[in-house]
Amino acid sequence: MPEGDDSILKLFVSIGLNEQKAKETLKNEALANDLQALISEAQKLKGGDLDKSVGTLLYHVATRLKNKKRQSFLLGYLVGEKIVSEPQLTAALDFFKSNPVDPVDTSTFEASCGVGVTVSPEDIEDGVESVIQKHKDGLLEKRYHYNMGVIMGEVRKQLKWADGKAIKNEVDMQVLDLLGPKTAEDMEKPAKKAKEPKQGKGKSKEEKREAESEKEKESPAEEEKSYENMNQLMGEALRFHKTGENYTTEGYVVTPMTMELMKEHLNFTGGQVRTRFPPEPNGILHIGHAKAINFNFGYAKAHNGICYLRYDDTNPEKEEEKFFHGISDMVEWLGYKPYQVTHSSDYFQELYDYAVELIKRNLAYVCHMKADEMKGFTTPDSPWRDRPVEESLRLFEDMKKGKFNEGEATLRMKTMLEEGKKDPVAYRIKFTAHPKSGDEWCIYPTYDYTHCLCDSLEHITHSLCTKEFQSRRSSYYWLCNSLDVYCPVQWEYGRLNMNYTVVSKRKIAKLINEGIVQDWDDPRLFTLTALRRRGFPPEAINNFCAKIGVTMSLVTFDPGMLEACVRDILNNSAPRAMAVLHPIKVIIKNFPGTKGKEIDVPNIPHDESKGTHKVPFSSVIYIERSDFSENPEKGYRRLTPAQHVGLKHAGYALNVEKVVRDSSGQVTTLEANLAELNQENKPKAFIHWVSDPIKCEVRIYDRLFKHKNPEDPSEVPGGFITDCNVDSLDAISEALVDISVKGAKVLDRFQFERIGYFTVDKDTTSSKLVFNRTVPLKEDAGKN
Repeated sequence: MPEGDDSILKLFVSIGLNEQKAKETLKNEALANDLQALISEAQKLKGGDLDKSVGTLLYHVATRLKNKKRQSFLLGYLVGEKIVSEPQLTAALDFFKSNPVDPVDTSTFEASCGVGVTVSPEDIEDGVESVIQKHKDGLLEKRYHYNMGVIMGEVRKQLKWADGKAIKNEVDMQVLDLLGPKTAEDMEKPAKKAKEPKQGKGKSKEEKREAESEKEKESPAEEEKSYENMNQLMGEALRFHKTGENYTTEGYVVTPMTMELMKEHLNFTGGQVRTRFPPEPNGILHIGHAKAINFNFGYAKAHNGICYLRYDDTNPEKEEEKFFHGISDMVEWLGYKPYQVTHSSDYFQELYDYAVELIKRNLAYVCHMKADEMKGFTTPDSPWRDRPVEESLRLFEDMKKGKFNEGEATLRMKTMLEEGKKDPVAYRIKFTAHPKSGDEWCIYPTYDYTHCLCDSLEHITHSLCTKEFQSRRSSYYWLCNSLDVYCPVQWEYGRLNMNYTVVSKRKIAKLINEGIVQDWDDPRLFTLTALRRRGFPPEAINNFCAKIGVTMSLVTFDPGMLEACVRDILNNSAPRAMAVLHPIKVIIKNFPGTKGKEIDVPNIPHDESKGTHKVPFSSVIYIERSDFSENPEKGYRRLTPAQHVGLKHAGYALNVEKVVRDSSGQVTTLEANLAELNQENKPKAFIHWVSDPIKCEVRIYDRLFKHKNPEDPSEVPGGFITDCNVDSLDAISEALVDISVKGAKVLDRFQFERIGYFTVDKDTTSSKLVFNRTVPLKEDAGKN
């Protein structure tokens, strides 16, 4: 250790830090410098060495005090021993957060921090004794396995300003006095409940397959989960600021105008939570947007607030009317109704006026550097940065009047993004008609300029955005404060990524142009329109977003988790039908009677209230080719020449009498007999079937990409196009389905028994139904 560090280490130990904590502090250069400065200032105030109790509090000041302007004020209370405990210091720091504007009201501050309040050892002893008396029965029963944290919490509540260590020592002493020393039994960890054996353990693959097909009977409808209160979705958002307390947020910038603007804001909103979902109308929404929609609308709903749908329509070259409608459609499909639909373009005049004011305050200027010259982070300073305010005002007006060509002039702000980008552009010239404002403007504001000011104009309380915008937070605050307008709080959260897919607009467009997928709503994609077409219920997507919650880090999930949420919903809502994808004809030689009959089939087997439907049953039925085998493997439980099988819902067992083949040797027809079910001929398995069916097309979708991260060059060196799964779509044109689905409409959902969940596709015509497989009945473990 360098000699200088050794002396600093000794200094830190001398004020009460243990050696390990002192060494850790030294590793953080900024913290070490702050703590040294604090110690030096405190020693001057004290006129000598510091007591270790004061030194420990200084460490907390160094790590927790954000407003350094109040450091000297606080040190006076520490050195003067008016604030002597960590609870008092915490109260002082909380007071600073809630009261950011100077000067500090001393009397209110001291009352908030317990200055002058003395907690004697006798007070602590009495407080602990009263709480232990309350918990005496539980302590005697569970002894040292009792939750001591509850006792500590109750004592702390009674004695707000007492030292935590003193409370703990007294609790330990009184518990020891009550229970005596720990016994060997007290030292043992409480025994965990024995795990119940997993169902199906020890069964053959065939048995597990049959058990899975019957699993729905054990899944009562009342077990469906609800996330209406959105608590699970909130995740780390539970620590967000309360309305009107923006200034308590770490990193929020307080100016002399902050509290007055906050007062005006609260008068306007009445303390209401206000969020917004601000998509760019230049593409289709995807699964990541579903999280943003749920978070913005869900957070507002959970706090009885409102959420705007605001189109960030500042780039007219890429915006199309179909994208505006598509976004609105998806928001409503997910079950959310915006408080108001707005556009950034609604505020073009206000934004222009703000830009003029920014120039007048010498915080923006007209620049003539080319776009290429401004790219990157090591760009030279603009030679026009210090041009006179009057000149920039005149040139900005000329920009507005169309006197410059595109690229000849921009308006730049005199600030720096956290990522190091100098003087970001606020306005650029585009001679492109706007979808909403037409030809009224030829200058358009950028995202960096527009975003925060529109939030301010709409009095947004929580500006929620993904982590890639964290580098814009300082410029967000800078711009609002530079114009002396209300400043919302920007909160960032981790974006949602999904394995085995791409969501980039450019990359999806390439998939379409290459003929790999049909369009933006191809069911193999993870755009919201594609998921809807595939049959995903909006409730399932919302529940998925709630399950994964809100974290501050980037998160990537496997599609299987989303599919599980889909099954949870469809198991309780999708009517059952029977379909045969690869049929074998079966002629029943001993069919009872000369006419067919009708069989009652439950719509939702585990929910009788959902009723039944009828399907025909005649002497000719069709079964799945995989449900018959002439040469079965060991453990095969379905139909063979030597083994009968049950027909679901019919009450009969089926026995093969003859196998008919075509010229190539393939089985085309089975001749069979029926036998009524009883205890003697109970079959090992039941299979589905259809009679007098409807011919339909069934599309089975698999993952579009072979690798988890198709965009990762280390996984897919040849690029994402080379990773496409050529077998991701299997279109079965001659499938058969029972007549219960007749008349089904586009997006109607069914469970095809023993196969999976299916949805009517938009390609359906009056003469032929087309079904998309939404998800299989169970997750394919081999896919992970």
